[in-house]
Amino acid sequence: MNQDRAALSRYDATYQAAARDADKVPWAEGRPKPLLADWLEAADVRGDGRRALVVGSGLGDDAEALAARGFAVTAFDLSPTAIAWTHERFPDSAVSYHVADLFDLPADWQGAFDLVVEIYTFQSLPPTIRPEAMDRVAALVAPGGELLVICRGREEHEPAPGPPYPLSRAELRRLEAGGLAEREAVDRLDDETPPVRRFRLLYRRG
Repeated sequence: MNQDRAALSRYDATYQAAARDADKVPWAEGRPKPLLADWLEAADVRGDGRRALVVGSGLGDDAEALAARGFAVTAFDLSPTAIAWTHERFPDSAVSYHVADLFDLPADWQGAFDLVVEIYTFQSLPPTIRPEAMDRVAALVAPGGELLVICRGREEHEPAPGPPYPLSRAELRRLEAGGLAEREAVDRLDDETPPVRRFRLLYRRG
C-alpha cells in the first residue's frame, strides 16, 4: 500500500514536465469539468457563503467555478507544482489553495464542508488504497452537507485497467458506508473519441 501511495508522485512529475503548458497535462481542460458545470447550471447552485472543498484541485478551474457561485472555497492537491501553477493562473483568487495529502489532511477539515467536490481523484488511485480514500473524502462532509463525485464508470463485471481506473456503482457504495446517502445519479457518455462513460453522483449526509 505504501508503494501505491508513493507512486502518486508521478502526478507532480507530469505537471513539472508540462512546463506551464496545460495542453501537456492529460486531465487539464482549461475550464471547469463539463459535468460539474452542467450541474451548477441546471441546479442553479448558489453558495451563499457556504464552505466548499475541492479534492485534487489540479489547475484550479473547478474551484474557481465554485467560488464564482458564492462558495467560500478551500482546494488542495498533492502536487506542489500544480498549486504553484494555479496561483499563477489565478493571482487574485478568493480560493484558499493548499498542498495537501488526502491521507493526511488537517484535523479541522473533518466534517467541516457543506459541499465536497471530488472529480477524477478516485479513478486515479489503485484499488488497494481507493477504499480508504473514499472513507477520507466522506469524512469531510458536514452534517446536512453534500458530496459530488465525477468519475469514469463501468459495469461491475467489466475490466478496469488504468490509471485512470473506471469505477463501478458497487465500488462507489463504499461512500454510503461513510454515512452518506445517494440523492442523484447521472450515467452518460461524453463527447470524446471514442466516447467515455462517466458517472456524476450526488450524496448527502443526514
